[in-house]
Amino acid sequence: MINYRYTKYHIFRGSLLLLLMFLIQPYLGLKVYAQDTQKIVEYKGTVVDAQTGDALPFVNLEIAGTNIATVTNSEGNFSLKLDEAMPNAKVAITYPGYKKLLVILKDLAKTNNEIALSAQRFELDEVSISRPKDAYTLVAKVFSNRNQNYLDTETYMTAFYREAINKRNRSASLAEAVVAIKKRPYTNAGSDLVGVYKARKSTNYNRLDTLAIKLQGGPLNALYADLIKYPEYFMTPATLSNYDFSFGEPLINDSKMVYVVNFKQKENILDPLYYGKLYIEAETFALTNAIYNMNVENRKRASELFVKKKPNRVKVYPSEISYRVDYRNTDGKWYYSYSNVQLEFVVNWKRKLFNNKYRIKSEMLITDWEEELGAQNITNKTKFKSNTILADEVSGFRDPDFWGSYNVIEPEKSIQQAIDKIQRQIRRE
Repeated sequence: MINYRYTKYHIFRGSLLLLLMFLIQPYLGLKVYAQDTQKIVEYKGTVVDAQTGDALPFVNLEIAGTNIATVTNSEGNFSLKLDEAMPNAKVAITYPGYKKLLVILKDLAKTNNEIALSAQRFELDEVSISRPKDAYTLVAKVFSNRNQNYLDTETYMTAFYREAINKRNRSASLAEAVVAIKKRPYTNAGSDLVGVYKARKSTNYNRLDTLAIKLQGGPLNALYADLIKYPEYFMTPATLSNYDFSFGEPLINDSKMVYVVNFKQKENILDPLYYGKLYIEAETFALTNAIYNMNVENRKRASELFVKKKPNRVKVYPSEISYRVDYRNTDGKWYYSYSNVQLEFVVNWKRKLFNNKYRIKSEMLITDWEEELGAQNITNKTKFKSNTILADEVSGFRDPDFWGSYNVIEPEKSIQQAIDKIQRQIRRE
C-alpha cells in the first residue's frame, strides 16, 4: 500500500493503493440525480496569447454577476454551459499577467471561439513603493489576513473532478465525477464535506501488469489542496522558518498588482518539503494562486512519506509531486476554485531490466456555488470517505450527453483519446 501520510509535510489525506491483481476492489454505490430539463446552452473555444497565439492554460471564465465558472484545460480549451439562454450576460476572462477581458455571450459562437488576451505591464516604481521589506514578511501577512480575505460563511459548491492514471504514456484508469461540497468558512476549523452527485470510471488493469495502482480518497485529494483552509498540510506561520523566500517579477491580475514570491526549503532541512511560487495580491495580501512541488531528491526519505506497505520484491519511490491551486474573488472575498495535483512514481521490480513509471493526475474545478442549502444535504453519514475509491466499472461513457448541464473541464487530447478508446471497446461488446 502506498499511503499519503497525514502529516504536516504533505497535503494529501487520500492514498494510492498498490494492490496485487487478484484482490477485488470494493464497490462504491453512487446516487445519480436527475438532470434539468431546461435547454442547455454551451459555448466552446480556446483562449490564447494575443501576441504569440500560444494557448493559455488554467484561464478563469466566469459569468459576471454569478458564481458560474469554468477554466481552460492545459491546452487552452474551454467549455461553458448555461441552463438557459443569457445572451446579454458577460463572461469575465482573467489570467495572471494579462488584462481582464469581458465578452458578451451573444458575440460568441457555439463552437470554435478563439479569445485573445493581451499581456498587461506594470510600473516598477509602484511596486517598489508598496512592497513589504522582505518576502518572508509578505507571506506572513497572507496568514494574518486570512479571516478578512476569504469566505466567512458556509457555502454549498458544485465541482467537477477528474482523475487519471497512466502507465508511461498509456491510459490505465480514468474517472470523472460531479460532486457537492459543503464548504466550511475559512474562519472555522471544521473540515469540508464532499458528496458525489454523478460519476463514471473505467480501468484497464492489463495496462498495470501484475499490480494495480488506485487513487484512494478521490475528490478529497484535490479539495485538501486548499492551502488557505488547510495550511497545516503545507505551510503555517510556525513553519515559515523552514523556508527561504525571495521576490520574483510581479504581475497584474484583474487590474490589480500581484506579488510573486519564490520559496524553497532551507538546505539544513532534511525532510522533503516544498519549493515553488506563491502569488499574493498586493492590496489585500490574499493568496490568489500557488504552483509548487515536493522536494523528492532524497528518495529514501520521500519514499518513507509515501510508502507504507509494498511487496518485498519491488522498490517504489516518487519521482515528481507537483501541485497547483487557484482562488477566485467574488464581492471582495476569495475562495478555492481549482486545484491540480500530479504524481509520478517509479516501480522497480527485482530481476526486471526496466522500470515502470506511473503518472497520476487529479484535478477539481468549482463550477458554481450558493450560500443556501443545495440539492443534497451532506452529512457525516453521506459524505465521501477518505478511504473510498471511485467505482471501477464503466458507467456513462456510452452517453455523449452524460454530464448534461454540468460544467466540466474540457478533456485534453490524451484524456479524449482514452474516452474514445473506452467508447470503441463498448461498441465492440
